[in-house]
Amino acid sequence: MQQDFFRKLMELFRRCEDLENIDGLHMIFKIVKGIILLNSTQIFERIFSDEFIMDIIGSLEYDPEAPHIQHHRKFLKEHVIFKEAVPIKDRTVLSKIHQTYRVGLLKDVVLARVLDEATVANLNSMIYANNAFVVSVLKDDSTFIQELFARLKSPTTTSESKKNLVYFLYEFCSLSKSLPMVQQLRLFRDLMNEGIFDIITDVLQCQDKKFVLTGTDILILFLNQDPNLLRSYVVRQEGMTLLGLLVRGMITDFGDEMHCQFLEIIRSLLDSCTLSGAQRDTIIDIFFEKHLGQLIEVITASCPPENVSRASSKSVGPAQRVKLQSVTKPEILANICDLLCFCVLHHPYRIKCNFLPNNVIDKILLLTRRREKYLVVGAVRFVRTILSRHDEHLIIHFVRNNLLKPIVDAFVANGNRYNLLNSAVLELFEYIRKENLTLLLKYIIESFWDQLMKFEYLVSIRSLKVKYEQCVDNGGTKSTSNVTDLRRRTDERCLEKEEEEYFNEDRSGALVDYDDDEDDEDYRPPQRKQLETSEEDEGTMESLRLKRKLPSKDKDPESVKKQKLSKNSKSKESVFAALCSTLSQAVLPVKRTAMNIHTGPWPNDGRESPGEGNQEKGSSVSGTCSEISNTTNEENHLDRETAASRNVSERLPGTLENGQLGTEEHPLVSPKSSPEMAVNGS
Repeated sequence: MQQDFFRKLMELFRRCEDLENIDGLHMIFKIVKGIILLNSTQIFERIFSDEFIMDIIGSLEYDPEAPHIQHHRKFLKEHVIFKEAVPIKDRTVLSKIHQTYRVGLLKDVVLARVLDEATVANLNSMIYANNAFVVSVLKDDSTFIQELFARLKSPTTTSESKKNLVYFLYEFCSLSKSLPMVQQLRLFRDLMNEGIFDIITDVLQCQDKKFVLTGTDILILFLNQDPNLLRSYVVRQEGMTLLGLLVRGMITDFGDEMHCQFLEIIRSLLDSCTLSGAQRDTIIDIFFEKHLGQLIEVITASCPPENVSRASSKSVGPAQRVKLQSVTKPEILANICDLLCFCVLHHPYRIKCNFLPNNVIDKILLLTRRREKYLVVGAVRFVRTILSRHDEHLIIHFVRNNLLKPIVDAFVANGNRYNLLNSAVLELFEYIRKENLTLLLKYIIESFWDQLMKFEYLVSIRSLKVKYEQCVDNGGTKSTSNVTDLRRRTDERCLEKEEEEYFNEDRSGALVDYDDDEDDEDYRPPQRKQLETSEEDEGTMESLRLKRKLPSKDKDPESVKKQKLSKNSKSKESVFAALCSTLSQAVLPVKRTAMNIHTGPWPNDGRESPGEGNQEKGSSVSGTCSEISNTTNEENHLDRETAASRNVSERLPGTLENGQLGTEEHPLVSPKSSPEMAVNGS
């Protein structure tokens, strides 16, 4: 019944058209439009078949709201040409191809104003299903794929036929998006194994811009699907030519913004986030070693400095340099600057290896001489990207080579104009201030403040000066040398003056400076060369030196000294006498060798010898100690002194007589000596 309805409706349409019955044609238009708006998949399959599709499109030409008749059928018959680059033997595939195109025309042109969203979605689903069917059948036909690449690689194939084959290959890859993901990956791998990248390499060497554009579109499809397929080809020996052609295409003016596509492809190849280890190193090495200089040369040729040395212009002749200056478009220079910013972010270690030795930063800053403001902004953005690495070595390189001067000059030349250049430079200054890059801050203020002074009304410039003053007030210069000296310094590995003095100095003093050394005002260290003493004397000296390693840690030595001096001298003398008495009681035989230890004069204050009044001295010591020990620290200190002196007396190899210790000829302690010195024997 449906077949009879649509067949009779189309017969009625042809009869009205022959009779030029406009009212009848307008009525049929409304009927067909209503049928399509029913949005039925079964109806679509019927009316869009080869039997009715042309009459359906013809009936939609007579829109009563249109001012004149639309000739859609004439366009399909005369202007739409179906080309078979490789003959397709399956009739069903051919029918689906024709149906897909006509449904797309009806959706996008004929009924674009009247279709609702649901109907458009249903028609898109129909187109999607047809594409999936066509690609699935063709990719499974091994004979078809082999014949396609055989014609592409054949030297007897004409240029026109080869173009049609490449165009078909692009459409075939584009339609593969309709397949499931697994089938897409399998298809692209099969195409790579058949040698599609070799075909693209030949395409990029053609002079036809449309042909080259098709080749780049195919590469972008591969990068969007699986970038590793293209990367695995580029790292091969035969794939290096393709990378060189991509770089050359980026700096060649093909028109229609084609250099942006080359930029996108190169950026995808250099993307470190998706690269494996071996591929990453190989691709990056090839690009930086063989092609980076080519991009930089385009910039230097388009922005020549004022004084160009002959040595730097040997690689490019005068005629070629003039040609580059006149041909290179500003958009190409901007793309090169964007690519270099991308390299700084993803491959920062290459800055020191490739950028600094080749003065890439200096050459990029030549863009500040260009008339186009967006190129100057691109140079500022490049500098801002490098400074974001927070690399002290790079910052020193900027200061030493005065690299911010072109940016400051461009900012000053821009004057009071509020534009993108003004904002970019102010943002750079603000970044330096907020990140507290002290060396750059000093460099800018000390080198360019005379130029920036007239912009002090700007908040960023004023804040920059305030930050500099704060750094100077807070001693921010102590960690860095003078900016002028830093820029003059050539040997980066030479030692600082303080370091040289440290290693060259003959340090004969002690390795450790003890706290109690400050208390010994009268202490004089012994001479380095002394008479040799016996082994017993050396043991005695060692025990006395051990005693000096017991400073008071609980209290400041200076404060302890002052407290002890504040007591009466009688208490001190009692303590000294008690210590001497304790020492004399432990010593019986006389040894003259032990007397060499004591070098100071013996006190003669009219008191009796320590041996005669031992009991009195002991009671006096007890009273004095109870009187002195006002704090716990002092009491502990005296106990340690008494215990140490007893240990010394027990360890002495020889003994001293009490009479000898108490004689006026050999006093034990100097009147000006402290209790510590009395025990130490110094």
